Amino acid sequence: MTATTVRALRLADTAEAADLAAFLGRLIRYDRAAAVRLQAGGGAVAVFGRPPAFEVLAIRTARLRDVGSGSLEGPVELDVTVSAGELLEAIDELTGGFGLPAAVTGPPWTGVLPPRGGWQQVPGLPGSDGLRQAVAAAVTEFRTRDEALPAAHRDRAERDRIGREIWSRTVGDTGLPLRAVHAAQSVGFLRPMPEDAPVALLRAGAWMRLRTPYGSIAVRTGGAGGIGGLSVTPT
Repeated sequence: MTATTVRALRLADTAEAADLAAFLGRLIRYDRAAAVRLQAGGGAVAVFGRPPAFEVLAIRTARLRDVGSGSLEGPVELDVTVSAGELLEAIDELTGGFGLPAAVTGPPWTGVLPPRGGWQQVPGLPGSDGLRQAVAAAVTEFRTRDEALPAAHRDRAERDRIGREIWSRTVGDTGLPLRAVHAAQSVGFLRPMPEDAPVALLRAGAWMRLRTPYGSIAVRTGGAGGIGGLSVTPT
C-alpha cells in the first residue's frame, strides 16, 4: 500500500501527536529542508529522520488509532518519504490526526534502514543519567580543547578533528559511538524518564540501536548492513 492509498492517519492520543511534532521540530531546526521516511503497520507508525552531522538515524514511533479516507480493512501498511516541515504542519495536536503530505524523492539514507528483526540486547549500557553525564563531559572536553588551541590553529578543520576524536569514542565496552548518545539527547530522546522505563541497547548485524521511551537512535557500526524497515512496534 502506498501514500496514494492511505490519505491520513490518526494517532492513539494527542500526547503522542505532540511528541511527534516536537521531534519533527527538532529535525527542522538542524535542517529546514529535512525529509523523513514514514512507515505504518501493525497499529503503529514510525518516522525516520537523519539529524545532520551525527551520522545516525533517529526514529520516533507512535500508536495509531485508525486511518483516514482511503483506508482498507486490516492493518495499515504504508511506506513513504515526505517533507518533515510539511508533515509537521499537517499534524493536528488537538485531534492527533494528520493528512499525508505529497511524497518526495528522499536523500540516499532513506533507502537504507535498520532491519526489522533479529535484535538482541547488548549489556553494559549505563542508565539515562550516566548517558547524559557522558555527553556533558564530552561537550566540556571539546570546549576546553577548543579554547586551548592557538589562534592560528582555531579553524574548522581542527575543530572537526577534535570533534571526530571525541564523538567516535564508544560508551564503555558496548561498541556504541558516543555520537549516538549525543544525537539522542539533541532530538529529545534522553530527557528525564520514569525509572520503570529504562534505556536499552540492541544489536542486529552491523546496526546498533539505542532505545528510550521517547524514541530510538540507530547507527551503522560496520559491514554491509541491509535495506529494510525497522519494526514499527512503539518503543
